[in-house]
Amino acid sequence: MSYGSNMARARLACYLTGGRPTGARRHYPGARDRTLPSEDRAVHLPGRLWFTGESTVWGGGVAFYDHYAVGPTAARAYRITAAQLADVAAQEMHRSPAADDPLEAVLLAGIEGRHAAGPGRYETLVAVGRMDGLPMLTFTAPYGHAEAPHAAPSAAYLAMIEAGLREAHGWSDAEVTAYLAAVLPRDDAPRRR
Repeated sequence: MSYGSNMARARLACYLTGGRPTGARRHYPGARDRTLPSEDRAVHLPGRLWFTGESTVWGGGVAFYDHYAVGPTAARAYRITAAQLADVAAQEMHRSPAADDPLEAVLLAGIEGRHAAGPGRYETLVAVGRMDGLPMLTFTAPYGHAEAPHAAPSAAYLAMIEAGLREAHGWSDAEVTAYLAAVLPRDDAPRRR
């Protein structure tokens, strides 16, 4: 389940087949199984998209999903294997995919609710529902939008998110702009100091 830049198919492909996304500062090694998703669908999650921190890949704030907050969050559900999801998560945390990744065993065993795979910012696994009998899972921070300062994303990162919203949801420029205006940091949101 992707809610940030990975909604853009070309961006997710860099995690699976290897490569450097347009506008990014990093090259990704790719997953052990380089098969592209067999299917994807536009979905809406019940939580809220928000941005915090500083991306070493894009600059600016990083997208996170707060499943306890009021939403909705536009997302894209990709049908990939548990091993591929573990490999994507490893690369999100700047690690190389490995056959002995303990997260893969957790994914195969199944989870409900939340699972802390580690202390990192994309190491909290959240089960957000089911589709066609399969679990819909995503990664996010171990904290919510009210617990950390907000930070605006870079133009390159935002462009990748916009591309994903257009691809997955078929939204017009006006729809993309309106959605992002509702989730980008505002004057009343906590800000990075």
